[in-house]
Parts: sequence; structure tokens; C-alpha cells
Amino acid sequence: MSHTTTDEPAREASGATVPVLAFAGIVVAVMQTLLVPVIKDLPQLLDTTPGNATWVLTSTLLSGAVATPIMGRLGDLFGKRRMLIASLSVMVVGALVSAFTDALVPMIVGRTLQGFAMGAIPLGIGLMRDMLPRERLGSAMALMSSSIGVGGGLALPAAALVAQHTDWHALFYGAAGLGVLAIVLTLVVVPESPLRAKGSFDLPGALGLTAGLVLLLLPVTKGGDWGWSSPTTLGLFAAAVVVLLLWGLMELRVAAPLVDLRTTARREVLLTNLASIMVGVAFYVVSLVLPQLLQLPSETGYGLGQSMVVAGLCVAPLGLTMMFTAPVYARLSARYGPRTTLIIGLLIIAVGYGGGLGLMSAAWQTVVTSVLLGAGIGLAYSSLPALIVGAVPASETGAANGLNTLMRSIGTSVSSAVIGMVLANTATDVGGVAVPTMHGFRVSFLIATAAVAVGLALAFFLPRRRPAASSRLRASSEEDANLARAEQALAAEPGTEASVRAFRGRVLATDGAPVARAKVTLIDRHGRQAGATLSTEDGGYTLAVPAGGPYVLAARAPGHGPLAHSATHTGGEDTVDLDLALPGETVSA
Repeated sequence: MSHTTTDEPAREASGATVPVLAFAGIVVAVMQTLLVPVIKDLPQLLDTTPGNATWVLTSTLLSGAVATPIMGRLGDLFGKRRMLIASLSVMVVGALVSAFTDALVPMIVGRTLQGFAMGAIPLGIGLMRDMLPRERLGSAMALMSSSIGVGGGLALPAAALVAQHTDWHALFYGAAGLGVLAIVLTLVVVPESPLRAKGSFDLPGALGLTAGLVLLLLPVTKGGDWGWSSPTTLGLFAAAVVVLLLWGLMELRVAAPLVDLRTTARREVLLTNLASIMVGVAFYVVSLVLPQLLQLPSETGYGLGQSMVVAGLCVAPLGLTMMFTAPVYARLSARYGPRTTLIIGLLIIAVGYGGGLGLMSAAWQTVVTSVLLGAGIGLAYSSLPALIVGAVPASETGAANGLNTLMRSIGTSVSSAVIGMVLANTATDVGGVAVPTMHGFRVSFLIATAAVAVGLALAFFLPRRRPAASSRLRASSEEDANLARAEQALAAEPGTEASVRAFRGRVLATDGAPVARAKVTLIDRHGRQAGATLSTEDGGYTLAVPAGGPYVLAARAPGHGPLAHSATHTGGEDTVDLDLALPGETVSA
């Protein structure tokens, strides 16, 4: 698959680009937990039943799940910065709609629009990949990925403070103001990526995925209210399976699908996405349990009797620690690789939940638990986009990260449903009010620990990679040295990469795993060697092209059969993406 370029030259990314993109990610993540402090009051505030009030939260979840893969693909096709601004603009409109109403239906409409902003996370990660040099990319993607948890964690105390001292509509006015600020900063600071994927938007695929996700997530989020064995719940689950299977078959036959299922089926991508679900489950458990434990009256014998604001402050270290783990992740990943960093993060989460089983008797103990879990979740979340980016072509970054973000959303949805059911079934009746019990809290922590264990098992099956520090191209001749410098120029000045004629891609094994230190040779139409290089630890290679015309890219690596792949470069000032699979047959590009 080839990239095309925009008509306008790309501006060079400044030092403020990463903080601005991370701020945008934090702003949209705030939408997920904005109303948590007033959940119990929503039926009264909206003059409706508790069952109807839950749609205010469910609508945001559903629209966010739908938006992430769709906006990612639109960004690949039409510009990631453009779609990022569109996502934030829709969020601002939704926040203003909610700010001006006390009625249920308009509130649900506003919250649905706010959920669409979740597509900003994969779009920000895609912009970073397109613009940043390799040495800055790891920590930048880590910060952007962690912004989901950072925004959610920091929103709790801030929203609690606002809700406790002002009218609750101020929450939406504040969200709209933050959205406008993020839009302005993005327009001023963030350049548009010059990279585009070829093809058209797969509208039938988008509609099919939307229908399948709604049919799946509706019973997940509402099953507790409807009954898990009710005909409605079971019927929606069955319909979801049928629709998603038909959607998958349709996507396999589309030339430019919304989600490239063949890429998604690669071992590294598939296992990373499955592990993302487990991390999403683990993240949401602490967000559901600790605020309730902290606010329960001390008369229960286990409640900590704290105010809404204090409870939010005790949980805030969860988000703060996630933010500060980004530079730590960058160092660990550079030395050991994202797979190892993911495993370390999951182990820390397991320690946090295991220790948390005995750290529930004082407010300071919940802070310790929050710090431990924040560090582990921060490392795990930071590893996920690096694993995805290293396994897919650059032209599919937005869509692939959108799907990965969707997997995390599915994890949090499942976590919300399961933990809600556990706490409801273990609650005790006090004066006609169902009060969560310590037993329910501990069972919830055990469920999170089990999810982490599954995530660890998946992570251990991810392909091993050698640290990036040992993967520098080693030139064996003057020509190879020039090619190595050309690749460094592409990485160091991503805004100008379209001005360098080159073939670029990844060398992959038949199972989709990257092949490190494969020899890739460029042969021109006369049979002469026009260049050669070695693939990096993630299988990546870049070969400068002296002139337009037909070429053969020959790849060879120990333990793999040789591959000769013919391709043509038009001679224009652009980079052509071409993955090479070992072993393989000669085919035309």
C-alpha cells in the first residue's frame, strides 16, 4: 500500500506538539468519568427513573466505541489533524447541548455527541507516528495512550469539587471550554500529517461495525437491568454475533476495508488487542470500587466515611502516576522492548490488586493502591500502541490504533457490567437501601487480578523483539552508509519524508512476525544492485531510490527462504510502503 501526500507542505512538528496532543486526549477522556460524582443523583436531576438515567452514561460509551475505529480510518484517508479537530468540535457541541438542558432525551443526545471525541486518541497516536523522530516516538505515544486513564482519573476529583459546590451543569460548560482550548491549540501548534492511505471510505463496513458494536455493547451495559437471561439480552447477543460475522466476511472482500482483518489477525496485533481488553477490565475496577469504599459511612464497619471531593483526591494518584510513567516507559521500552514493558506493567497491576485486598481500612491505603495501579496501568497502556504501530503499515496506523482503543473500551464496558453485577449481588440491605459490602469489593479485586493473569498469558505469547538500541543499521559499504543516513533523515524530519524517493516497509515472516536483520537488496532493471540495507528489530527497512522505474527487492534472512518482490517507483518525490513476507513468491506490486 502506498502513501499519497497532501497538497500543502507539512509544517515541522514543534516541541509543543506532543503536550498539545496529550492535552486533547486528556480532555476527551474526561467525558467518560465526568458524571461519575453525580450518578446517584441523575434520576432526580433529570426527573426520570434510575433505569432511564443510565442511558446518559451508556450513550457516551456506545458512541465512543463506534467512533474510535471509524475516525481512525477517516484520519488515514483525509488527514488525522483534520479529523482530530472534527472530533473535538463534535464534543464541544455535545457538551453545550447537555449544559442547556434538564430533560433526559436532549441530555442523551449531548452525551452521545461527547462520546464521539474518543476517536481523538488513535488520531493523536497516528499523528505522532507520522511526524516524530524515532527517539521521541516511544515516550510520546506512551503519554497519548495513557491520556485515557489520566483524563479519567483527574476528572473524578475535579468533577466532584464542581458538583459539590456549584450547579452540576457547570461540568458541561467546563468540558466545552476545555474542548475549545484543545481545538485552538491544535490549530496553532499541531501540523497536518502529509501521509494518506489510498482508497475510499468503506461506508457499508462502518455501518456494519456500528450495528455489531451497538448490538454487543447494549446487552453488556444494560444486562444487569434487563436480566442476563432475559430474551432481550440473549437476543441482542445472538444478533451481535451474526452481524459481526457477516461484517467480517464482507470486510475480507473489500479492496479498502474499514478494518483490515488480515492485518488484525497477525499474531502480534491479535494478542495485543486481546490483552488490551484485559487491561481495560483491570483499569475500570479500581475506578468503580475505591470511590464507593471511600464514601461509604464509617458506621458500616468498613466504609471510610470520606466526602466526595476527598474520595476523588484519593483516587487522583491513579491518573497522575499514569502520566509520570510515560518517560519511564520510554527508557524501559528502548532497552527491553514494548512486550517486556507490557509484562512488567501487568505484573505491577497484579501486585497492586493483590496488595489492595489487604489495604482497604484507611484512606492513605487507597492512595497507595492507586499509585501502584497507576504505575502498572500506565506502563501497560503505554506499551499497547507501540506494539500496534510496530505491526501495521504506516497507512493503517489510525485505523489500527482506533481498533485497539475500541478493545480497551470493550474491556471497560465488560468490567462495568461484571463489577456492577457482583456489587449488586453481594450488597446488604440497610434501611431499604442496597449497600455494597467488603466481600463484594474484594471479589471485584480478585476479578481484576484474574483479568491481569489472562493478559499476562497473552503477553508472553507476543513475538520477542530485540531492544531498539541494538537494531541500528550497520552499513557494509559506502553505498549502505548513504542509505543508512537517508533512513535517519526520514526519521529525524518526518515532515519532509515525502521529498525522499524510497521504498519503505517491514520484513515479515509467514506468520506476520517481524524479521530483524534481514538483508534487503534493491536491484534495478539492468540487474545491478541499487542499494542494500538490514531490517531493524521491528522488521522495518528503508531503501532510497536513485530514479523512477521498475525494481526488484530481494530479501533474505537466516532461517527463512529468500523472497524476490517486484515493484515500480514512479520517480516522484514520495515514499512507497511495501511489506515483504518471508518466504514468498515473486509478485507484482
